[in-house]
Amino acid sequence: MRQMILMVTMIGMLWGLNWPAVKFLLTELPPITMRAVAFTFAALLLAAISRMRGEPLLPERRDIPAILVTGLFLIFGFNVLTAIGQTLTETSKAAIIAYTMPALTAGLAILLLGERLDRRRTAALAIGTAGLAVLASENFAALIAEPLGPVIMFFAALSWALGNVSLKARKWSLPSLALTVWFFAVSAALSWPLAILSEPPLMQTLPSPPVLATLIFHITGPMVVCYALWTVLVGRLTASVAAIAALLAPVVGVVSSIILLGDPLTWQKTLSLAMILASIFLTLAPARPVSPKAE
Repeated sequence: MRQMILMVTMIGMLWGLNWPAVKFLLTELPPITMRAVAFTFAALLLAAISRMRGEPLLPERRDIPAILVTGLFLIFGFNVLTAIGQTLTETSKAAIIAYTMPALTAGLAILLLGERLDRRRTAALAIGTAGLAVLASENFAALIAEPLGPVIMFFAALSWALGNVSLKARKWSLPSLALTVWFFAVSAALSWPLAILSEPPLMQTLPSPPVLATLIFHITGPMVVCYALWTVLVGRLTASVAAIAALLAPVVGVVSSIILLGDPLTWQKTLSLAMILASIFLTLAPARPVSPKAE
């Protein structure tokens, strides 16, 4: 159990550090091109890992439409929108908005999958929404004047939530890691035409060595290592252990953005982050078993 917790903690740390890393990449790389490159290499590296584990890579035909839809929302939509959103708003604020995704997933699962609406999920949705309201109050006039960044980040969180609902909605023919390979491949296939049309490669310059090094970290750490470890561990994790990564990532993302990028620390961000963490905890924490009443 201790080793499992350490591995999940590493996943949360890498996912958290990915927020300032992406912001740094965006100083020299256009957002869609950056994601297209990362998706492509992540798909190739994860496919190699999957084959080394002896897993099949070809899905059944019945799964292909669902792979396209899930990859569109879970990987492509979330990652492309978060990259664009970070060009328009502070990274610390972007991370807080993005991590409304577990509560959004719970709400969509109730609407689309018929899952039960209980007190914990109701509280999670209410607290998460209140957390966004607190964050919006930090500079309401600026939000009204330039709402695009926060709105894009909210739709990124919604895309991730829709992807997770799609992921939960069926029994797949492939194991999790091989399935993730296809989600990245679909996302790469969607990204490259957009990148070529909107961010012509011939008009770009070669990134500097620090940016290339950060891109390697972005691909190998948050994408390849985290997804590989997560798919290996997911079948063994309890909800409480899984929650470590979900709770740690936004904290690391916000704190590292303040330290590395100079994002301002305000009481609104602090309170909003605390409320989003409470929302995540309520969403992921296992329900207490009902003890039988003594006769």
